[in-house]
Parts: sequence; structure tokens; C-alpha cells
Amino acid sequence: MIDWITNDIIAFGISLILAGIIIPQILLIAFRKKLFDEVDERKIHKGVVPRLGGIAFLPSILFSLGVVVGSNLLFGGDIVLLDMADSMVPMYFMICAVLLMFLVGMADDLVGVKYSAKFMVQIMSSILIVASGMYINDLYGFFWLHELPDWFGWLVTAFAVVFIVNSINLIDGIDGLASGLSTVALVFYAAIFYISDDHIYSLLASAAAGTLLPFFFYNVFGNPLKQKKIFMGDTGALTTGMILVFCAIAVLHIDQDGFTIRYNPVVIALSPLIIPCFDVVRVYLHRVRHHRNPFLPDKCHIHHKLLALGMNQSAALIVIMLWSALFIIVNVLLSPYCNPTVLIVTDVVIWTIVNMLMTQAISRREKTLNVKLYD
Repeated sequence: MIDWITNDIIAFGISLILAGIIIPQILLIAFRKKLFDEVDERKIHKGVVPRLGGIAFLPSILFSLGVVVGSNLLFGGDIVLLDMADSMVPMYFMICAVLLMFLVGMADDLVGVKYSAKFMVQIMSSILIVASGMYINDLYGFFWLHELPDWFGWLVTAFAVVFIVNSINLIDGIDGLASGLSTVALVFYAAIFYISDDHIYSLLASAAAGTLLPFFFYNVFGNPLKQKKIFMGDTGALTTGMILVFCAIAVLHIDQDGFTIRYNPVVIALSPLIIPCFDVVRVYLHRVRHHRNPFLPDKCHIHHKLLALGMNQSAALIVIMLWSALFIIVNVLLSPYCNPTVLIVTDVVIWTIVNMLMTQAISRREKTLNVKLYD
């Protein structure tokens, strides 16, 4: 009998160790070649910091998966192939999709890439996911929709890929936020896949989570004055976002017979991504309402609000991660008993009320200090 929990731990450990080895080498090369993220009025960080940390992600994940899967095939043979048979085609196509994201992200971090070009690559990646058969074909009652026509499912999948990938990229505004939220989501997905016996996907989520932890350490605790701090850049954000959206779609294809309680797949898939997804919608509407270009960056994300309230980056990071964990826990517990539309709409209402209260508190603080704190 194959011990898949051990395999998940090994995949996590190999990724963690390998990324922990690669990231210091990236730092060394970046400082020698002066590949920095320069400070401007929109940036929160101080000093020059390389933004190439994401280069360590995909090699570490693929190496980890290769070693673990290869070892199991060597010693487990037909049993392993049987366990992974239904998952291998989507996995191969997913790797191709993530590779496209990795390459365009690296090009953007090194020389810059137009948004239109990145958008086209994201569409190409979504086509690969759809071609693998891993597309959104059922909404399980969300918006009172169930099984979808194939053509509509393909369009919904393409939208989900572009939306979630960019949500992860845009939430990457303070140290540790994108990597912290992504790690929480990946650990959650790994547990869901393990319970449902989708072991290759569990390995993927475990390996990706292991890769993010060393980066999180250097990103949050690294000292830029000692050349130890690094950002993930578009390479890391696009790569991580693509893996997350694949995991979310894969959750929708889980055979629910493996669960003792009938959780709603849409709620399970979406809950770990609520913070970045809700925030990007709020930011878009905020920019449109203030007659700004909705695609140009500014300082109106959720972390900017918390900073404007007087929190430091560490406190803002902890609050947002706890908020994300609370959404996951409450939604999972209520999922068997609540209509998914009602549950997600309730999340939106709570999110909106909290943001309105924060905006009012920021306005009072601005009047007291007589200074503009928030865009």
C-alpha cells in the first residue's frame, strides 16, 4: 500500500530545501548584475530589492514532483499508475500552462512585457487547461446553475484563469502577503486532494507550498541592507496563480463519494481565494468610481487600507491571513447546510461592510492628522 501522506511530506520537503538553496543564489546574481526593483512613489519597501524570487518556484516544484512520482513508479509500478491514471493528462497540460506563465513572468521581470502580451499568454494557458479536460463544467448550484454546456464552461474557465492569476499578482503588495495567502490555500487544497484520493494533485499542492516557504522567509525577514531580501515578481505571482487556479478547478472535479459530509465543491474551491479575488473586484470598482484607469496600479488595495489605519506591514499581513483563514473555516463548516450562492453573497456583504468601516476610520484619521493616507 502506497503511503501518500509520506509522499506529500517528501514533496514538500524537497521543494523547501531546493528553493532554500536556489533563492540565495538568485540574490547573489541579482546584486552582481544590478537586477533590482527600484523604489518609486507607489512602492512601500525601502532600498533596492531584487524581484526575481519566483525563478526558484517552477524548477523546485518540477524537480520535487519528478523525484517523488519517479520513485513511486520505480517501486510501485502498476499500482501507482492506476492511482494516477485519470490525473496525468491534466497534469501534463497544467505543466505546459504554468511554463508559459513562468516564461512570460521572467521576461517581464527582466526586460518588461506589455500587459496585452501577458493577457494573451494567460488566454493560451487557459486553452491548455480546457484542452486537458480540466475545465469548469458544473457550478453545483452557484447562481443556481449546475451542469454547464461545454462552450460556456470553456469561457468560464478562461475567465477564471485570467481573473485568479491577476488577483494573485495584484495582491502582492506587502511583504509575505501573496506567498502567505497562497501557502494557506495550497495546504488546504493538498488536504482536500489527499482526502479525496487525488494524490497527484495533492503532491502538486504540497510541492508548491514547500517552495513558497523559503521565499516567505527571505521576503518577510530578509534585510535589504544585507542583500537578503527578495520579491517574487511576476514570475512567481503568475506561476503561483496558475497553480492555484488549476487546483481550484480540480476541486470541482473531485468525486464527492470520498467525503463523509456533502460539501459544496464551488465553496471549497473558492474559499481559499476569497481575499485576492474580492480585493481585485473592489479595487477595480474603486478606480472606475474615481474615474481612474482600472488597469493602472495605485495604492488602494486592502493592505493599503490597513497601513493607512496605522498598522505596520507585519500586523497587516497577520490580519489579512487570519481573515482568509476565517473565511475558509466558516465557509467549509457552513457549506453542507447553506446554499452556495447565499454563502458567497454573505461573504461579499461582510467584505463590503468591513471595507466601508475601514474607509470611514481612515477618513477620521486623515482629518485628525491632516494628511492624505489613502488613495
